[in-house]
Amino acid sequence: MGKVIIGISGGVDSSVSAYLLKEKGYEVIGVTFIQSEENKDTVDMDDAKKICNYLGIEHKIYDISKEFKEEVISYFLEGYKKGITPSPCVICDEKIKIKKLLDICMEENGDYIATGHYCKINRENKFHRPLLEISEDRFKDQSYMLYRVKPESLEKIIFPLFGYKKNEVRSIAEKIGLKVHDKKDSQGICFAKEGYIPYLKEHLKDSIKKGKFIKEDGTVIGEHEGYQLYTVGQRRGLGLKLPEPVFILEIRPETNEIVLGEYEKLKRKKIKLINISLNVPLEELLSLEVIGRPRFSSQGFLGKLLRENDDIYFEYREENYQNSPGQHIVFYYENLVLGGGEIK
Repeated sequence: MGKVIIGISGGVDSSVSAYLLKEKGYEVIGVTFIQSEENKDTVDMDDAKKICNYLGIEHKIYDISKEFKEEVISYFLEGYKKGITPSPCVICDEKIKIKKLLDICMEENGDYIATGHYCKINRENKFHRPLLEISEDRFKDQSYMLYRVKPESLEKIIFPLFGYKKNEVRSIAEKIGLKVHDKKDSQGICFAKEGYIPYLKEHLKDSIKKGKFIKEDGTVIGEHEGYQLYTVGQRRGLGLKLPEPVFILEIRPETNEIVLGEYEKLKRKKIKLINISLNVPLEELLSLEVIGRPRFSSQGFLGKLLRENDDIYFEYREENYQNSPGQHIVFYYENLVLGGGEIK
């Protein structure tokens, strides 16, 4: 069947994925990454070792903390310093997890890599290339997070959990005796276990200074704790007592000001994109109406990609409120992932 290098996190999804691959006859090697000093000696790391031993597969540990800091943590911190809301998990999947597994696969003379993502690869479609497709379990679908993985990389990836639902995966784990069968899913950002606000306060403490909340006309209406701790669209946690609800419309790092206003002012019809990663040539997409999901939790909105001079935009059929600078918008056509980019 071939040799598969699979990422083992210590959770139920990757554990059952490894089991399913072994049951199908693959030679399986489990790989766990040390991403920082904090996760070197953790319950997850211990669980990963025990799982591989229990399944009878080889387990290898790789220290990728240097690359993780350069590609993911720096991206995260720099985003908030710019006054935007970055998505570190998207960048991690592209530049760390998938890339490193592919590198290890080549070193080990492997045939494929695998992860515990709930994803499907569609190899027969109108675009004539492998593309991710929304999985059957919409609640666990992770195609959004992997939109930057290129078709040539998808040729080497297996997603064993395709076709399964989470409750089925937990049942399999319990049936085969995995102690992690009822382990809680990881939540939030892996390197900021206590939450992203405490993490930012710790790592950006020298640059976080109190500033002014202002109206669009410049009127001062309060004081904030530091612009890096807020995000466009935010309403709660502002610490203001006003007669009407207000939302963050704009963050101005250069003056340490945050502009507040009515919810209606958040509406956007057209957005500019940067750091674009398309899995289908732009020329093939310009004539199509596609669905754009401007955040992971979004159901998406119909619209079209536009090219104006050297810039790329997405124009919605109808205005919406979900466009925070720094977040990623992912494009779909008939459930196929076409690619996406960051909202400028």
